[in-house]
Parts: sequence; structure tokens; C-alpha cells
Amino acid sequence: MQDEYMIYKLSETIKTTSRIDKELFTKFNVKRGLRNEDHTGVLVGLSKIGDVVGYEKDEEGKLKAIPGKLIYRGIDVEELVHGIQGENRLGFEETAFLLLSGYLPDEEELKVFSNVINNAMPLEQTEKMNILYLEGNNIMNILARSVLVMYTFDPDPDTITRDNLMRQSINLIAKFPTVIAYAFNILRHSQQGRSLHIRHPNENMSIAENFLYMMKGPRRYTELDIKTLDLMLILHAEHGGGNNSTFTVRVTSSTETDTYSAIAAGIGSLKGPLHGGANIQVKAMFEHLKTAIHDWTDVKEIDHYLKRMLNKEVYNKTGLIYGIGHAVYTISDPRAVLLKELARELAKEKGMEEVYHFMELVEERAIKAFMEHKGSSIKKQVCANVDFYSGFVYEAIGLPEEVYTPLFAMSRIVGWTAHRIEELNFPGKRIIRPAYKNVGEHRPFTPLVER
Repeated sequence: MQDEYMIYKLSETIKTTSRIDKELFTKFNVKRGLRNEDHTGVLVGLSKIGDVVGYEKDEEGKLKAIPGKLIYRGIDVEELVHGIQGENRLGFEETAFLLLSGYLPDEEELKVFSNVINNAMPLEQTEKMNILYLEGNNIMNILARSVLVMYTFDPDPDTITRDNLMRQSINLIAKFPTVIAYAFNILRHSQQGRSLHIRHPNENMSIAENFLYMMKGPRRYTELDIKTLDLMLILHAEHGGGNNSTFTVRVTSSTETDTYSAIAAGIGSLKGPLHGGANIQVKAMFEHLKTAIHDWTDVKEIDHYLKRMLNKEVYNKTGLIYGIGHAVYTISDPRAVLLKELARELAKEKGMEEVYHFMELVEERAIKAFMEHKGSSIKKQVCANVDFYSGFVYEAIGLPEEVYTPLFAMSRIVGWTAHRIEELNFPGKRIIRPAYKNVGEHRPFTPLVER
């Protein structure tokens, strides 16, 4: 009882001692959430790896919305994806090479790089047993703990030379699919009483196909499933240095800590529902909408329900329509545009066209409803983000919800490691140490007997 009372008393005290009024942020010119008044991000660093573009400034310095652009090492991702698809091949390994090195590989370099990845995918017996012992109900936590355990098996875990960082980066990119697949199968075995399948990765398969193989077994996925998952991995591989998890990796890396500690911190950031878990929220919302809206083609019924959601009257009463809006993208999210192209094909193959058309209609009406609801108070346009369709795509492929966020990490490990290498290898690097303004009251010390 004493423990519970003390926890209660401390938490009640925090209500007042930790409260900071919003007005103080304006008074002291503090960029809350590292956001400027025009909602753009505060510049805190320089990078050559990726760029996220959703607006441009006119001659008067005012923001002008433009179709979104995602840039990998100077190459437009839309051009990258269409180029790869136009040659009828997969592209995640090529994208990883591009982000790590800064240039597109030739045929021989890509072959060798892919072989290096495949050779590093299997786990040592001790690593497999560690995943068994690290049993838990959240794969992101198992992934983070597995990464920290990898430190123990690394013959040179702390050296931050470029060669060593690149070796560690390739090893992590290769190991993530195996760890995630094994962790899920162990989770399914322990919690659902299902047979335990630990499939050895196939050296002749791509990362995308290997993951489907380790998750589902042979001949239980299609070529379109592989192609779609490969696209998802490309689209999530990098998103500029300013996203929360990549910034977390750069902040921790700036202390010159080891790679595994920095990546584990990034995983912790991505696990948060405001970052990597958004597609799960979209999926849950659509499960609700599919029952709440009786006629999936009735625009008036959809409009009415979405307005009630925005007014906090129905669903979870947060006033949010998940999957609509982005911190940077305005007119369009290029990842969502590219994903919709394959999602349409996938819907046809899986007999899910009715659901897909419903999602398209909800997307259209949600943007309109959001803009009308906000009226003059909103300072930028909004669009559907990649999370709007990613849950649908994963479900169509036959992947369980438990691996949605880990799949994000499986892709973003490429961007994380590229940014870590950049953070530790430029002249004049400096530990990242932001400032916080203390707005607490100064008080004298009171002797213990007088309190």
C-alpha cells in the first residue's frame, strides 16, 4: 500500500510541477516540437542523403503548396521506382546501396552487394536462441533487444571508422528481416499455440521474398506480393534526417556511442504510435468504417460520418481521420501515389476491389471534409499519406498486424545507418546538444524538520 500511495502522491504533484503553459513557448521564442510558426521544421543539421519536399517559397517568402517529392541521394523516388519497375525487377537492395554509398550501382556491384546481404541474413544459433529467450508480446521490443545483443557478437563493436560502420550497417540490414520473421513465429507459437516454424533464409531470394518465405512458407505468396512488399521497403527506406527516429539515431550517434545502441534508440522512437504505428490506426479506423457506413458508395453517408468523426462525436472521439495529413507533404505524398498504383493491382488479384474503391472514396471525401472543417484556420493543404494505404496492402499480402511497424523498421534501418555514417564522418562534427529554457520558480532550501 505504501508503494501505491507514494506513486499516487508523486503523480498528483507532477500535475502542477510539470505543467508548462503554451504561452511561454511564444514568449521565449521556443520552437515547440521543433516547428516554426509556419509549421516548417526547424533546421538543425545538413545532409546529402534524403530530402522531403512538400512546398516551396514564393518571391515574398510565403509557402506555396506543391506535389510532394521524396529524394534519395538527389534522385526522385518516383523516377527511381518507375525506372526499376520498367525493367521488371526488384529494387530494395539497389535502394540500400544508393542510400549507403551515394550512387547507383552497376550490374556487377549490385550482384555482389546482394550476395553480401544474403550471406549475412542467417542468424547464428546463439542469436536464434536469444530470440527464443527474448519472448514477448511486442516484436519491436524483441527487435530492439536483439539489436543490443548483437553488440556482444560483434568482434569490433565500438570502432567508428567508415569501414567498420559500413560492415555493421550491411549486417543490420541483412539481419532485420530474419529477426522479425523469427520473432513473429515464436510469438505466434507461444501465444496462439501454433506450430513453430523457423525457416532458414534462401540465398537465391531478394530481401522482400525472403521475408515472405520466412513468414509464410514456400508457395504461399505471389509475384505481385513480392513486388508490392519490395516497393513498400523502397518507399520507407529513408525520409530525410528530420523524422523522429532518424533524428534520434543522429542524436545518439553524435555522442560516438556504438551502432547497436544508436539503432536500438531509433527502434524505440519508431515504435511510438505517433510515428511508426500510424498504419495500424488507419487499419483499425477502416475496420470501424466498414461496419458504421452501410453503403460504401453513398457519398452523402460517408460525408456525414466523417464530419461526425471530425466533431469528436463517433469512433474514438479524437477528432482525427487517420492517414490524412502530413507534417511536410501538402498536395500529395509521393509514397502514397506510388503505393496506390500497385494497391489497385493487388486488390484485383485478391478479390478486394470493393474495399479498395471504398478506401479511394473515403480518401477523397476525408480531404474535403477536413478542409471544410478547419476552414480558414488551416494554413496548408492536406493529402492522404502513405499510411492510408499501407495497412490495406499488408493485409492483402497476408501479413499480420504484429509486423506492420517492424516492417517499417526493416526498411528504415537503411536510412538510419546511412545517417549514422554521415553524422560520424564529416569535418567539424559536434555532439548534438539543444538548449531548454528553464521557466520554473527559484525557491530557497527548507530544512527537513521545517517541511
